Amino acid sequence: MRKRLLIAATVLAAALAGPVLAQDYPSRPITMIAPFPAGGPTDTVARIMADRMKVSLGQSIIIENVSGAGGTIGMGRVAHAAPDGYTIGVGNWTNQVGGGPLYPLSFDVLKDFEPVALLTVSQLLILGKTGLPANNLKDLMAWIKTNQGKVTAATVGAGSAAHICLVYLQNYVGATFQFVPYRGGAPALQDLVAGQIDLSCLEAASSMPQVRAGKMKAFAVMSKQRWFGAPEIPTADEAGAAGVNMPFWHGLWAPKGTPREVVAKLNAAVVEAFADPAVRAQFAKIGHEIPPREELTPQALHAYHKAEAEKWWPIIKDANVKVEGN
Repeated sequence: MRKRLLIAATVLAAALAGPVLAQDYPSRPITMIAPFPAGGPTDTVARIMADRMKVSLGQSIIIENVSGAGGTIGMGRVAHAAPDGYTIGVGNWTNQVGGGPLYPLSFDVLKDFEPVALLTVSQLLILGKTGLPANNLKDLMAWIKTNQGKVTAATVGAGSAAHICLVYLQNYVGATFQFVPYRGGAPALQDLVAGQIDLSCLEAASSMPQVRAGKMKAFAVMSKQRWFGAPEIPTADEAGAAGVNMPFWHGLWAPKGTPREVVAKLNAAVVEAFADPAVRAQFAKIGHEIPPREELTPQALHAYHKAEAEKWWPIIKDANVKVEGN
């Protein structure tokens, strides 16, 4: 009996302590995990957000880069961390959507996190070498059909946004590509410029300098609206591939079970960060778009994430994408 009473008292104390801890949050530094190497787009998003969120939260936010397995190792750290708001993670399309059906995960990307807020959205461009005879998307798709099975396409890892973007285009055209894996976007761009690869689907901001220099062609942006950084480039819808769009987005998550009050404080810090003109200017400089205010709630991130998984998982599974190593 005494043992049962002690257990009951311990459970009750923990339950009562939860709201108190949430009210005091944060009382020490927060770790924000960026599940990709330093210097990449996700790391940049994490550092800009952390630098401004610490002002609202009154505590420093330490960035920890935990890369590997398409970003799923880092987000696994978040999923298995204590649900107290002191470990959070900036995920993106690759690990929170693409990684779900590809890797043997110890967590569920949809169920084992508390969504905090959608972060920035960057756009992907359908790119080609300058030697291609096509100058618009319709002509490119016709050329792909004519050269069935001979077209080389650069990917940035199995299941990456670049890879699935190309799978999506391949399915739309009804042709097959010879996929060539690269370790990152930079070497893929180098080979496009050198004419050693035919196509790729890469982040707009990092690609546009080469496009504007005439060293590669941009056929379409993979979004429903034109990209502010290059409004002259049509969307895939406008260019003749209706419904072919794939925004590359980032989001902020905490471990499942994190108190609602803590999630609310983190969300408020995100909203305040995006309202800061200096932060908006930083993201505009790197070509990232900030979602409208109504899309910055935890509920909106959950709904968007779920919809993206439902759209892309069947496509990834049908493509029979295989992961070799991390």
